[in-house]
Amino acid sequence: MLLILDEAQTGLGRTGDMFAFEKDGVVPDILTLSKTLGCGLPVACTITSAEIEAVVAERGFLFYTTHVSDPLSAAVALKALQIVSRDQMHLRARELGTRIKQRLQEMRTRYKCIGDVRGRGLLLGLEIVSNPDSGVSAQVLGAAISDRCMDLGLSMNIVRLAHMGGVFRIAPPLIITEEENDAALSILEQAFASTKGTNW
Repeated sequence: MLLILDEAQTGLGRTGDMFAFEKDGVVPDILTLSKTLGCGLPVACTITSAEIEAVVAERGFLFYTTHVSDPLSAAVALKALQIVSRDQMHLRARELGTRIKQRLQEMRTRYKCIGDVRGRGLLLGLEIVSNPDSGVSAQVLGAAISDRCMDLGLSMNIVRLAHMGGVFRIAPPLIITEEENDAALSILEQAFASTKGTNW
């Protein structure tokens, strides 16, 4: 049985390591990458061992797609890999992620609607919980906070489905500056402070 890991969102420095599986001491048989790899362009890759590739070739597996071997996307992917490696962006994501997490934990002491703060590097989750006495769901409260953030100039990502509760997905660009990061967190805190129901 083969272990296949999809690091479309977690790969290339996002979680504070070059690949998320490194922290857990796991080595996949097959690894897939995209998103950060393409810097916004449609590019993805599959990485495997020479042994697995040989079996695939021997069995005649066929791979094709519209953009296979597209030179523009390939050049962008190569440059992205070079920059992430050269600038050790995984270490920066680890350091900045620790700062963000600490700030969110501080906010948690002031706003009772903040449940869990979780994640690694620059991939964090901020859980919104509801006040059982108010009758306002976490999803509704999270949407109100998200809307207030947008009013203040910050786009926040929260799933707006009732059955999924309310969790902000915090995944800023790996190239975000400390000043931009601090400004975003200040807006987020301002949104919490000015949204009804955040502190029961």
